Amino acid sequence: MDDLESTDRPSGMPGIADAVAAATLKRKASPSFDAVQDADVRTGKRRKEDSPQADDKQALLASERQNHFVDELAQELQCGCCSDLVINPVIVLPCQHFFCGSCVVLWIKNGGTNCPACRSVSKSVAPFRPMQAVVDTLLRLAPEKARAEGERKQADALYRAGQNLRIPVPREASPEPNLNPSTDFARPCPHCAPHNVYGWQCPQPIADPNIEPDTAWSLDDGLPPGHGHCGNCENLMALSAPTSSKCDFCHIHFCGISVQGRCAAGSLLNQQPHGMLDVADLIQSSDVYECFESNYVEVEIMLDYLTAQQMKPQQIYREIVMYVQTQPRGFQPLVEQGLFMDAGGAPVPEGNSDTPRRRICRVCATEILLWGIRDWWVRERQKGFLEENILARKDCPHGHGCENQKDMAHAREFNHIFADRPEAPAPEPSGSAEPNAPSSSADRQEPGEPPRLPPLHLPEPNLPPVRPTLSSAAIAFMLNDTDIMEPPRTAGSSRLV
Repeated sequence: MDDLESTDRPSGMPGIADAVAAATLKRKASPSFDAVQDADVRTGKRRKEDSPQADDKQALLASERQNHFVDELAQELQCGCCSDLVINPVIVLPCQHFFCGSCVVLWIKNGGTNCPACRSVSKSVAPFRPMQAVVDTLLRLAPEKARAEGERKQADALYRAGQNLRIPVPREASPEPNLNPSTDFARPCPHCAPHNVYGWQCPQPIADPNIEPDTAWSLDDGLPPGHGHCGNCENLMALSAPTSSKCDFCHIHFCGISVQGRCAAGSLLNQQPHGMLDVADLIQSSDVYECFESNYVEVEIMLDYLTAQQMKPQQIYREIVMYVQTQPRGFQPLVEQGLFMDAGGAPVPEGNSDTPRRRICRVCATEILLWGIRDWWVRERQKGFLEENILARKDCPHGHGCENQKDMAHAREFNHIFADRPEAPAPEPSGSAEPNAPSSSADRQEPGEPPRLPPLHLPEPNLPPVRPTLSSAAIAFMLNDTDIMEPPRTAGSSRLV
């Protein structure tokens, strides 16, 4: 055995044997290693081949992200008033909300006294220049987000870029109403308190029922002496106070304190008719159309004329008053017609044409305006300022009393606005002369003749009425043409149609 082992092992070569043994013990590389290397090589080639499609995808993704960003930015830059991209942005301080400059201008003109977004008290409005820079950048990236040219022109006309604005201070809250806890007693008027702000005290002040209940004035006894109710605010007032006034037409008193311009009877020529500020009020007033017998054509012609001449109802009222003042009886016919009775709810005391009428209330001024607006339009048409086709219309024979003037076609064809023509006196009948009056020279009384007796008038005999002997058919036959007479129909007869 030892010999065999010695013969099989090569002599003198121990290193080679060890190397062979080591080679047989070394682990081979995993086959997946080669596959990974091959995959990496193939992927690299594929990436080089697919690079144009990848670039298109990335560009499309970037474009979508940019569009989404532009939309979100445009939404963030919307004005809180007009809900669109701001034009000439301004910032409201101190709340720091931003709006279009033109929107804030309109907000202030409409009476806004605070921030349009949060309604907080605002002090000033300044141009928002950083916001304008962001808007300009957005419009460079997306010009389609720009506002319409007409909107930009309107905004520039209302607000000049870079201009500072100031929101007006809110008005003070109205004082709490002086509610009377007890409706059985009268409360003092503004002039009853001593050392009041008006500088005049009532000669007979009203006691405050809360302070002096024993001397309080009970309303069951009527109004306190020297006091009355204002015709506008209906508050208790002093009749002889310097601020008080009285209408010379309806004889209603006004306090001149509560509502300036309304709680007062103004001068006759300068008063503003109630509810008649401009032409739009005339259009909305049904009383104006009733003054023209609901003739809408004539009213529209008058309204177009007033619009072209830029005339207001107050000017019409003034001209009516000046015309009435030139009449012999002045305003007395209006008083006799009861024109001012409805205004005060009570008949106007009797007077005459010499009664001074210097002050008038707003309601009575409106009554005069409606009473005289039709005749004023008749006089105004005579000035010849209307178009020829309007003046060339024929006058309707029935005048303003025409029943067909509500028909639009008839109203356009004929004129119903003209002064009433005086009616011709009716001729006296021949039998209206006195029976004793001489009718000829033979009937005249000659001097020296005995007096003639008056003619004897016998009473007419009361005879029964004479009945006609002819039938109605015979009478109709004699009065009508025989050719058109219809033969009497008998039973069973028929007529062809």
